Amino acid sequence: MDTKAAGYRRKVNTINRVITALQRAGLAFGPMQLLTVPGRRSGEPRTFPLAVLKVQGGEYLIQAFPKAAWVANVRAAKEGTLSRGRRQRRVRFVELPVAERGPVLREVVAGGPPSVGRRYVTTGLAESPTPDGVAAAAAAGRIAVFRVEAAGLGS
Repeated sequence: MDTKAAGYRRKVNTINRVITALQRAGLAFGPMQLLTVPGRRSGEPRTFPLAVLKVQGGEYLIQAFPKAAWVANVRAAKEGTLSRGRRQRRVRFVELPVAERGPVLREVVAGGPPSVGRRYVTTGLAESPTPDGVAAAAAAGRIAVFRVEAAGLGS
């Protein structure tokens, strides 16, 4: 990760600590929710503030940084908890195959402010900040996309 991306990540980490504290205090805002999943190595609960995006009639978690710890933990756990304010719900995560990520990524970038596409370029996940650039097969192969579903009974 270059110095620009590293600086961006440090800034985001600081903001994430504030968002986590506000969410735990019961203040929900924007699409932010707290994702809690077991750590892939420790098994201890790990909490991350993430935007849960509504796209194509579903809810999705989309990677914004290379090597994001939450991505590895979600891949290992397959289930977790999403919290918004004081509400919690058990969910499971279905990672989309690379071939199915493009339309979701395209809609997220096309429907958001220009900063959404630029974030993927700044973090090195995409070459171009355009909807088609972020949805391209090469970028889609680097950006994990998980559909959020209700956890089944007994799971």
